[in-house]
Amino acid sequence: MTTRKYKELVQERTRETLQKWSEQPEVKEKDIYRFLHNLKGTSGTVGLEAVEIFSGNALLYFSEDQQRSWTEAEWGDYLYPLLGLFDEPARKGAFPPAAPGSALSPGMIEQQYEILIIDDDVELVAYLREALERSAYYVSIALSASRGLKLFYENKPDLILLDIMLPDRSGIDVLHQIIGKAKKERIPILIISGEHSREVQKHAYSLGVMDYILKPVDIDLFLALIKNRFELKQEWQDSIIVDELTGAFNRKYFNQTMKQLISDYRRTGRIFSLALLDLDYFKHVNDTYGHLTGDEVLQSFSELVRQSIRTEDTFCRYGGEEFALFMPNTPAGQALLVMERIQDSFAAREFRARRDSFLVTFSCGVTEISGEEQDADLLVGEADQALYYSKSNGRNQTTVYSGETMQGQRDTQLNVIIVDDDPLIRRIITGNLSFWEPENIAGIQVNSYADGAQFLKSDWYIPEEKYIILLDGVMPDLDGLEVLEKLRAGYPEADILVVMLTGRNDQRDIIHALQMGADDYVIKPFHLPELLSRIERLAHRFLF
Repeated sequence: MTTRKYKELVQERTRETLQKWSEQPEVKEKDIYRFLHNLKGTSGTVGLEAVEIFSGNALLYFSEDQQRSWTEAEWGDYLYPLLGLFDEPARKGAFPPAAPGSALSPGMIEQQYEILIIDDDVELVAYLREALERSAYYVSIALSASRGLKLFYENKPDLILLDIMLPDRSGIDVLHQIIGKAKKERIPILIISGEHSREVQKHAYSLGVMDYILKPVDIDLFLALIKNRFELKQEWQDSIIVDELTGAFNRKYFNQTMKQLISDYRRTGRIFSLALLDLDYFKHVNDTYGHLTGDEVLQSFSELVRQSIRTEDTFCRYGGEEFALFMPNTPAGQALLVMERIQDSFAAREFRARRDSFLVTFSCGVTEISGEEQDADLLVGEADQALYYSKSNGRNQTTVYSGETMQGQRDTQLNVIIVDDDPLIRRIITGNLSFWEPENIAGIQVNSYADGAQFLKSDWYIPEEKYIILLDGVMPDLDGLEVLEKLRAGYPEADILVVMLTGRNDQRDIIHALQMGADDYVIKPFHLPELLSRIERLAHRFLF
């Protein structure tokens, strides 16, 4: 559906609403507020700038909490001018809805640096996030030390902005806890603080922070600094080939080895097999025994594999708890035997933590280069599909890629649920998501609900399935924050990601949502490509 069509739908709905109200003796103030609130968000999203601005200004005269009723003579002066605004020029640079077939293609996500901001100054955080994302960085937000530590260990950000003063713990305490791991992972830490004490700055530098940024922030200098630090980080990465935590080769060396082996195959016909290995339920290890224990598991796993392979084999850390193994002159059938032998050895290795003992296994997918498949991305994709097959069929096993075997075996389904009382917003998001065909996901199921009560009363939840919920912050009867509270209290957090859609100007609502467990937020009016990109990034992090 084109942008013009969406604009026409907004105009038609506005006319119908005002016509219906004109036939009523009175209209409740909260209904007028709801109408303007939704119109502001929707019109901004589809590019009706004049309508968006007018609706936002008119909202100042109405309240959702007032019980007053308005006659047409009273509300008409505020609302009828809307009808003449739909022909105004659309906002410059507005993004239209994605065309059918183009929304969220599998390659939509570009490589982006991820920045984690740990700071409870939500106005500053929101401002910095907006500025950073305009510069093509991806930003995660933590308003407390505990949330920041969780995101640090789970997401492995590329850079951290850390405040000294946090509501639950000192930023210095956080720094003590993460600095060792951050150095090993080459993650720069920048303090951003209103604390101007020379002694505090000196102490932070002595602990290993890269920079100390004083508030208030000069945004131009700030962005230049961030760009500079990422350029330096790239130089670090280019200068090393070994992952310090595990001793395996790193992603850079993986790419070099892949290129070399493919070139050698084209020149000499010498085959090789590629195995992707992924530790099973590794997040559970971190959550149960702590990330230091998780690091010990990764180190032990890497040591075992490196002791079990030949000199000509190349073992790399591919990312997080996922590893890759190149086996030159090795057909897939022989590689299968090698991997099953390593699996048996690792599954028998006992780990200890907190007086408990536990076992860890890994799943594996193997592919072999052939005359048809000489592309690096295709080879990785085949090994990844085989790995996924192993995981979906019980884990702790190795699968050799076969087009016939893999066909129809993508069982994971992602559920996306939109809870928003604005029918046009629901229609726009649902329509764009219907064309998404993400890799390694059997399908995406999209549902929508007009209010929180209807959503919670439905049979929406199936245990062990994965959900991304787009939740409007302001809804009649049951507020979005109340819905969020019930979700976090009644359902496994590991299965559900919540993105708040909010048009509220009060930053306290954003603070509250993040503190209650929201994973992200998007301010209305939003640009559809931005929203859809966020959904795809969250989905791939969530599922894989």
